[in-house]
Amino acid sequence: MADGMGPPEEHTFRRFENGKSMWNWPDLSGKIFQADRSYKCPSYVHRAPPCQGGCPSGHDIRGWLAIARGMDKPPVAGMAWQEYAFQRMMDANPFPSMMGRVCPAPCEDGCNRNEVDDFVGINGVEQYVGDWAFEHKLAAPAAGPDTGKRVAVIGGGPAGLAAAYFLRRNGHAVTLFEAYGKLGGMMRFGIPGYRAPRERLDAEIGRILDLGVEVKLNTKVGRDISLDELEANYDAIFWGIGAQQGRGLPVPGWGAENCLTGIEFLDVFNQGHVFSTAKRIVVVGGGDTSIDVASVARRLGHITHQAHHDQRETQTLGYTAHDVAGVLRREGVQAVLTSLFPMEQMTAAEREREDAVREGIDIKGGVMPLEILRDQSGRAVAIKMCQCTMKGATPVPVEGTEFHIACDMVISAIGQMADLAEGLERLGNGKAALAIDAVYRVRGTQKHFAGGDVVRPHLLTTAVGHARIAAETITHFLEGHPQDKRPKVDVHHFNLLEELHARNLDPEPYDHRQQRGTSSANFAVHNYEDRSATQIIPHGALFKGHFAHTPRNERADRPVSATAIIGDFNERIVGFTEEQAKAEGKRCISCGLCFECDNCLIYCPQKAIDRVPKKERAVGRYVTTDYTKCVGCHICNDVCPTGYIQMGLGE
Repeated sequence: MADGMGPPEEHTFRRFENGKSMWNWPDLSGKIFQADRSYKCPSYVHRAPPCQGGCPSGHDIRGWLAIARGMDKPPVAGMAWQEYAFQRMMDANPFPSMMGRVCPAPCEDGCNRNEVDDFVGINGVEQYVGDWAFEHKLAAPAAGPDTGKRVAVIGGGPAGLAAAYFLRRNGHAVTLFEAYGKLGGMMRFGIPGYRAPRERLDAEIGRILDLGVEVKLNTKVGRDISLDELEANYDAIFWGIGAQQGRGLPVPGWGAENCLTGIEFLDVFNQGHVFSTAKRIVVVGGGDTSIDVASVARRLGHITHQAHHDQRETQTLGYTAHDVAGVLRREGVQAVLTSLFPMEQMTAAEREREDAVREGIDIKGGVMPLEILRDQSGRAVAIKMCQCTMKGATPVPVEGTEFHIACDMVISAIGQMADLAEGLERLGNGKAALAIDAVYRVRGTQKHFAGGDVVRPHLLTTAVGHARIAAETITHFLEGHPQDKRPKVDVHHFNLLEELHARNLDPEPYDHRQQRGTSSANFAVHNYEDRSATQIIPHGALFKGHFAHTPRNERADRPVSATAIIGDFNERIVGFTEEQAKAEGKRCISCGLCFECDNCLIYCPQKAIDRVPKKERAVGRYVTTDYTKCVGCHICNDVCPTGYIQMGLGE
């Protein structure tokens, strides 16, 4: 790598060193003519790609990228590819427009294309398809046949909404209880609108409600309805209440009236209130939430004039309603963001860090708070810091490096926890969270299940993944055959039988009479093995020399300077065009599944491999092998770019 940070300068596809071979024969012809001693012939083994294995929601990413590239055609005549991709996305995540914007994309970190040039722009394609669905007013897939079962979903954030969605698709009646007056949870009250546009969020929530979800707003369990009532009236209960309480700084002086948590700050701001008249704000954190807090602070600006009618009776720290903020005279906030880790090691996404710096946020990495300094009235006026090193996750102060940062407000964005008060204590694990087993059932209970931040604060897409798995578990429970374990690679997998069924290519019924081999039988999907639930295919199993260096399409960014940031709440990311989305689909190297490159046909010296007849063709069923011609030379395996061909028994 040129600078240690960019993509590789050269291909890394070489399987053998110069002068070395996996065979001892002197030349290739010897291998070909003598290899008929081998009993191994090509078989087709489906394995999960690393993007999919790394996606917390379990997206079939390879599947909808194949649709974008035009390889996987819609099974219905006249259907746009975007609609087909949208349907595939909705199998795992009902928020493609939102997650395409806010997910930090661990799928891209694990993309095998990184070993060729640069990762595939997965988030950009997801956002494009999600926005296309919004613009064309696409509905969610229909609810399943009524099962007669009733499920209560507690919490209207990403976990609760996703659980309601998957449960309705499984045919269960769902009642969703939400303590706030609006649905969305952290997507609405924890992420600023310039990162998560509200009209698109409302549309994606609306699709879920249109499936027939009953909603009870301003209803808090423990206050407005008891746990006993829920257990008496519902067959199962899913808890997706999130982690709504921020963690304060564990230093002397915390608790001053102008000290608050990042969750409190973003919650009040996103409910429509300008929260602060502070001119100097210090945010202690380092993750994405701390970036959001500091960015919002910069956008709000310092209000130098307050109108009396804007002041709230419950006087805390700020008073001004967001809907009149635009008419107030503002000056720039001096926002300082501190992190225990150096800037390059912060957990916040690199893009977010860069945007923050450009917008005028002063990021100080490798420092830790020691004390909140107060004035005579008890208000925080400065925060005492020092440089630190990290021993694992524990900061170690560096003596003699203490310094002060003057401030009018301190915001702690170091973590969050669930609120399990008011009758919910018996469900908790003693650590302000719900303890679950391997199938997302709350430990020690029969009909309680949970997911999202109430289990472990993490990404929004993680909450969606929890909900999908919990909904499957609840369905098995309600059907009378509960599960106690899940697949090793627990994501939404490509299913060849479903693909064949969608194209009316189902295998013939099996008469269960024993016979030799299946190569000429129509009752079997011959020589195919699905290992996707247990194996993720590594880049070393691919023939990466097939792929040319192709620059990644990047979403444009609407840069906002430090001087122009005040009051700017417009979206920053500019989404892909259709051409860009298709181009990124073509950059996908389809790890673990055939993408119809013809290499095996071209290089087979015995002409033992041929295409499946076009009318019988489907994704994963593109080539067939004549095992009377195959001599087991392994060449098809060597030149398969995706690692789909493995050598095994032929008949």
